[in-house]
Amino acid sequence: MTDPEEILLSADEKMDGAVKALKRDLNGVRTGRAHPSLIEMLDVEYYGATTPLKQLGTINAPEPRLLTIQVWDRGAVRAIEKAIQASDLGLNPAIDGQLIRLPIPPLTEQRRKEMVKQVHHKAEEARVAVRNVRRHGHDDLRRAEKDGHVSQDDIKRHEEQLQKLTDQHIALIDAESKKKEAELLEV
Repeated sequence: MTDPEEILLSADEKMDGAVKALKRDLNGVRTGRAHPSLIEMLDVEYYGATTPLKQLGTINAPEPRLLTIQVWDRGAVRAIEKAIQASDLGLNPAIDGQLIRLPIPPLTEQRRKEMVKQVHHKAEEARVAVRNVRRHGHDDLRRAEKDGHVSQDDIKRHEEQLQKLTDQHIALIDAESKKKEAELLEV
């Protein structure tokens, strides 16, 4: 890649990917409210294959503190129960035929603080990913300059654009992190 515009476009896409990955990760962090995204990506050992929970049944949140899973295959009920108990979510499934009920207990103050630390850690990982994309973009721009494809002034301008992209994506990451932290601390 020697075209600076392509380098910037690629960096933007990769930074967007880091923000999307953070959003996905934060959906899996438990707040006091029931939300299907909390468990839908849980891995279930089903007939020798690891399968995401959302492919084995319908997940609903009929009440603010309750999740239900309507399992499509009766044979998967025990495997789903085992996967939920093995997860670090601290949920205790109640089985009623092919319906699994998951009451969501309120979070203790200590657990909330642990979850906030987890959110901060995930946000920092996303920031690092964005900065790595910036560094690679910067290296690509320098390589394009060295190869004689782009002038020094153009490189300077593109580096400034790359820094603006980085700042925008880090601001998005900070906003997502603050939003999740507020949800966690809300009693």
